[in-house]
Amino acid sequence: MKALTIAPVGRAAAMILAAVGVLALAAPLVSPYSPEAMDLNAILQPPSWSHWAGTDERGRDGLSRILHGARPSLLSACGIVAIGAVFGLVLGCLSGVLGGVVDAVIMRIVDVALALPGLVIAMALTAALGPSLLNAVVALGILAIPGYTRLARGQALSLREREFVQASRSMGAGAWFIVIRHILPNITPAMLVYASFHFGGALLASSALSFIGLGMQPPHAEWGAMIGAGREYVLAGWWCVAFPGVAVATGAACANLLGDALRDALDAP
Repeated sequence: MKALTIAPVGRAAAMILAAVGVLALAAPLVSPYSPEAMDLNAILQPPSWSHWAGTDERGRDGLSRILHGARPSLLSACGIVAIGAVFGLVLGCLSGVLGGVVDAVIMRIVDVALALPGLVIAMALTAALGPSLLNAVVALGILAIPGYTRLARGQALSLREREFVQASRSMGAGAWFIVIRHILPNITPAMLVYASFHFGGALLASSALSFIGLGMQPPHAEWGAMIGAGREYVLAGWWCVAFPGVAVATGAACANLLGDALRDALDAP
């Protein structure tokens, strides 16, 4: 098995994401203030040595809220990717391996789902279930399943005619054995690349739902919710929007750069 050589840009993006993840886990230890501690004498204070990212409309420290908001933001993106990947892999592999009626039914459902406006449906589902970050993750995760299903099916269709799969089938192996033993190990690289790109989109989508009030609810910190709360004070306190916005953009950009690097590394001869 060849060694995987990732471009320096991809390694840097992975290191930034890892650093953000470590800071998110260690937020209670490294935050200078409590994320919900209010100081009415320091409302909408600009960045300073006391408050590196300024304060919000309630006098709460911006840096502390960004650090604490990293955990729900990243976990929501991971949850969306996990739901889409797990269910999409199972459905796509079974569709590609079994074929026939099973394939036709699954793919017609996928075609209908892909034709719908994803974010609008996610907003409707989240509003119906009740505004919360968990419901937003579930809604966005369900909408991510068709993309993973289509990719997994395409990979399974190309693999099911290979000699080792035909040999396994001729020896009486069932569909689940073929999927677990032969299909999944061979489609994992493609799925990792797709998941890397999807992570950035999932981070943006979950932040968007929190921005409009359908995700994380106040007073808890989350990047999208912080941008949504700060948009009313953008002229008097640009830092309320700028710093959490940079955090969201950095996470999404690093995920996309990592996906590009992984794709190039896996495609290299």
